Amino acid sequence: MLISPAYAQAAEGGASMLVQLAPLVLIFIVFYFLLIRPQQKKVKEQRAMLDAVKRGDTVVMSGGMIGKVVHVDGNEIGLELAPNLRVKAIKGMIVEVRAKGEPSAGGEAKPAKPREKEEGAYYKALGIKADAAQDAIEAAFQGKTGDEAAADAYETLKDPVKRKLYDSLGHDEYVSRVKS
Repeated sequence: MLISPAYAQAAEGGASMLVQLAPLVLIFIVFYFLLIRPQQKKVKEQRAMLDAVKRGDTVVMSGGMIGKVVHVDGNEIGLELAPNLRVKAIKGMIVEVRAKGEPSAGGEAKPAKPREKEEGAYYKALGIKADAAQDAIEAAFQGKTGDEAAADAYETLKDPVKRKLYDSLGHDEYVSRVKS
């Protein structure tokens, strides 16, 4: 008599077993859609970004360094962090690709359009053209005595190094970097 009631209770517990497992299954489904699936999508996008890195791209590394890709060799890349400063890095350390560069060796690159040389505010302050010689700068400054803008322009343009930096950066960038 003791055995038969035990078998009877086990037969009734089958439906309650399904009810007990339902919350666990529901939790797994929620985790899949909220955590696992978005993470897989993010990893897939990261892998596609790394596969698309090519020479000329500007990239941000996980350490915070920003550089221009000079060559891609399998799992390694060559970065130019500053003029004449090149380092090797592992491709997987790239966090972001900021600017797209020239196409890889298989594609044809379009020639860059030559930029028209824009005269900066310093050249306008002295009333000269950007390709003026040193004696033209001197003569223009002599005619503008007492003008503070002309004096500031003369101080920059009389020094060949400062003038070259001014021409390469442009007026606004030069003033924000050098003058401040």
